[in-house]
Amino acid sequence: MKPVIAIVGRPNVGKSTLFNRLTKSRDAIVADFAGLTRDRHYGNGRQGRYEYIVIDTGGFEPDASDGIYREMARQTQQAVAEADVVIFVVDARAGVCAQDQDIANYLRRSGRPCVLVANKAEGMLEGAQPAQFYELGLGTVYPVSASHGQGVRDLVEVALDPLHLPEQDAPDANADKGTIRLAVAGRPNVGKSTLINTWLGEERLVVFDMPGTTRDAIVVPFERSGQRFELVDTAGLRRKGKVFAAVEKFSVVKTLQAIESAHVVLLVLDATQGVTDQDAHIAGYILESGRSVTLAVNKWDAVDAYQRQLLQRSIESRLAFLKFAALHFISAQKRQGLGPLWASIVQAYRSANCKMSTPVLTRLLLEAVQFQSPKRAGMFRPKMRYAHQGGMNPPVIVIHGNSLEHVTDAYKRFLEGRFRKAFDLEGTPLRIELKTSHNPFVNKDEG
Repeated sequence: MKPVIAIVGRPNVGKSTLFNRLTKSRDAIVADFAGLTRDRHYGNGRQGRYEYIVIDTGGFEPDASDGIYREMARQTQQAVAEADVVIFVVDARAGVCAQDQDIANYLRRSGRPCVLVANKAEGMLEGAQPAQFYELGLGTVYPVSASHGQGVRDLVEVALDPLHLPEQDAPDANADKGTIRLAVAGRPNVGKSTLINTWLGEERLVVFDMPGTTRDAIVVPFERSGQRFELVDTAGLRRKGKVFAAVEKFSVVKTLQAIESAHVVLLVLDATQGVTDQDAHIAGYILESGRSVTLAVNKWDAVDAYQRQLLQRSIESRLAFLKFAALHFISAQKRQGLGPLWASIVQAYRSANCKMSTPVLTRLLLEAVQFQSPKRAGMFRPKMRYAHQGGMNPPVIVIHGNSLEHVTDAYKRFLEGRFRKAFDLEGTPLRIELKTSHNPFVNKDEG
């Protein structure tokens, strides 16, 4: 699973700027005043052979006793608990302050590996100002400039190298053919634990516990009707007393890591609460990761007919981007609707690993174009010549032709629908890539 880096420090030292550098994004809002970031913010990063999850946090005041600062401190404490390594950011120009001392004391007590970073060190003499930060007692001080990118690459190497990560942290889809790795994801209290316990208590399941690779994560191999599964736990099977209560209840990091390592994700919704923003965020991450997905609405027996109708409309509107996924209404407590749920999970896995031959794809493409041609753009109409498969899990279809940069998103959705129907691709995202042929004579000099 991906390692987790938490960025902590007092307000306005450049934590969000460093977050944007590490994730190569602009997801974190940056401004020149303190207290802008308040909640934890998660992002993905990659450098060379390393892939990682980064957590941006608000200004940290460990001893805050009231108001928003106490809540911000709680958010940062949870980020530290979730992290494999902590990057402690200080201001190289402002020097050491009392709040830096308090944060350093807290990090030493936490027991997490910590890297001390002196930000805003651009243009400063090597070793001049950052030397005073050695009094924090956290070892070597690494001067960087997050806004200019100086020293950031070396920082990632320093932070992750002691973790002894393997070359390929993600599981190999072909490592154990036939075994479906299933992640159960969702908000707190939607019934994930109840659903897992119901599965594990079923007489036809063969179960044993196997420790995972990340802190107290549990992978539960089991078998149902001859099909082997590996359940990637995000729902509270971890041993108690090993992590903080808040992290035990729900960890965003655990969900993100489980999604990344799974073949299929079961997204569990709560029928009594409807589709929330957090549900939509998790669903968006699943789609972005390219994972197969099945939707399960739990506690279906606890709502009346009117609430069911509202919920179905909410799913159709807020989770419209997952319309390819099978939708099941279940009651984990009463063991209702679980049989068809397994069938959809297996179908989603098979769809993600479907093999599509080039002749069949090309024939389907030409039939679709004959049925409805792409919209003309100026003097040219996009011309599609042939298609082939460019990858699996998720399936990728590559279409070659001329002027394909003018193909609209609506037409790509039309093609996607035709391909899905032909190959019965239920439960998996389908990506279509367009490649335009290069005209060798377009820029050739005359004469």
